[in-house]
Amino acid sequence: MRIRRNDFGRLKPPELGAWEPSMTVTVVVPAHGGQEKLDLTLAALSKQTYPARLLDVIVVDDGSPVPLRADLVPNGRVVRVRESWGRAAAVQAGADAATGEIVLVLDADMVPWPEHVEAQMRWHHLASYLVVLGWIDFTDPPVLPSPSEVTAGVANLFPMSPHRHDWAEEIIASHEGLRTAPSSLVSRVHVGATASYPAWLLRACGGMDTTLKLAEDTELGYRLTQAGAVFVPDPEARAWHVGVPTAMRSFAELKRYNDPFVADRVPYRRYLRTDRGRQWLVPYVEAVVEAGSYEDTRATVDGLLASSLPDVRVTVEGPWESLTDSRRSPLSDPLLELRLLRAQFEHDPRVRLGPAPEPVAPFRLLCPPGWMPEPTTVERLVGHLEATDGGALCVALEESPEGVVCARLERTAALARASFLIKEGEHLDDVLDEVFGLEWVDGAAFGLARRPRLYPPRRRPVPEHERLARQRDKELDTLRERTAALRAEVAQLRREAAKGRRDTARWKEKAEHWRREAVRLAREQDRTVLDKAVRRMRNLTFPGR
Repeated sequence: MRIRRNDFGRLKPPELGAWEPSMTVTVVVPAHGGQEKLDLTLAALSKQTYPARLLDVIVVDDGSPVPLRADLVPNGRVVRVRESWGRAAAVQAGADAATGEIVLVLDADMVPWPEHVEAQMRWHHLASYLVVLGWIDFTDPPVLPSPSEVTAGVANLFPMSPHRHDWAEEIIASHEGLRTAPSSLVSRVHVGATASYPAWLLRACGGMDTTLKLAEDTELGYRLTQAGAVFVPDPEARAWHVGVPTAMRSFAELKRYNDPFVADRVPYRRYLRTDRGRQWLVPYVEAVVEAGSYEDTRATVDGLLASSLPDVRVTVEGPWESLTDSRRSPLSDPLLELRLLRAQFEHDPRVRLGPAPEPVAPFRLLCPPGWMPEPTTVERLVGHLEATDGGALCVALEESPEGVVCARLERTAALARASFLIKEGEHLDDVLDEVFGLEWVDGAAFGLARRPRLYPPRRRPVPEHERLARQRDKELDTLRERTAALRAEVAQLRREAAKGRRDTARWKEKAEHWRREAVRLAREQDRTVLDKAVRRMRNLTFPGR
């Protein structure tokens, strides 16, 4: 059965009690002391509806002061942690000792309902790569019941606590029961108090990280995702959690402790990786470049290391084992390109010289030498693949006589699932497209271009602080020049304004002069006209005078 992304909706589990199981399951119960609560867990396991002939129980004693017992359940046995300590080490010891096809981990403070194992196991009969999560109800009874009361029935045995895994249930509910959850989110609900795994898948992903004393479930969920798992929460696989867990009692202290361990190992938690310049145990992107010419390969690797994504690690693949220190002509060495590349990157902790490692990062970028990404190229490619939750991006670079030259960004989880689902005669990309999706994009649109003709640059690269200082000085010079030009322009305007005021005053003076002259002339003209009129009247009145 091929499931696309995490959409397990095409699986149709049978009704409880209406089917015939055939797979074996080992229930692993890690415990440190607490025999009283453990007895309740074992009593509940003794009354499971799943056939006893297919079920066995391993109690893992993690260094208890008084050795633990498992005599309340048929087919029960106790193993002890021999190396390290803590829950992760205990779960791993139980998984190593398990003989079942499925390993169901159940914490020692859990009291499962009778159908708990059956509800989870019915899913495993439908597909071989499911991680099934039980449903937890919390209780904090003032007095613990007896094992006999548990075997009589657990449905109404405990009072319901107001505490719940609200955040997990909200993620599940808001993504259609987790079927539409993106790959970067789906494993976050893996809390591990009750969960079941195919034994082969648990081994394939590397099992528990026994160096962790907390947050081991978070880290395991991430690696299970990368191994191609599908996560299925089942509300019918119910169990009581007796007592309030640490995550609810001391959330701030627990988060403070877990954050640095999770940040180092789970690249999906981007909010924990905001420190500039840091490198982490597990990178976000594992880039692989095949060794070519010194200039081509260096250009590509340098571009990848300068990515705006800080947690990128680069592997340069090549026949490094062929480099020896035997006598040779340094300049005509047939392995000169390889030797120069080793000299260039051997001591850079972000660069690995050798075969590509087993993928642990969520993304792997394959890029041919001679193509330089812009600083934002890798981040944009990953962002595009995350936006579509796709399986791979084929990035077309150019056409050649041999075909299309391309880079390729792959989602590790999608590649892993396609690899174990592929059948003889099928092409891996066809399966990859079926289970996650495959898309072609244009490399130029994402800033992938041929390296410059002269690479490395002949000029000494300017240190960042010096470059910024030069840029600041240039900006200041430009500002000073602009300020001087504006001051000169203001001075010119002021001169023109002063000249305008002088011209205005002069024209006003001339206008006043012309006005006075006009008045004078008018007055003289009036007197002349008056004198002529008087003389005319006199001549008329006194002729001859």
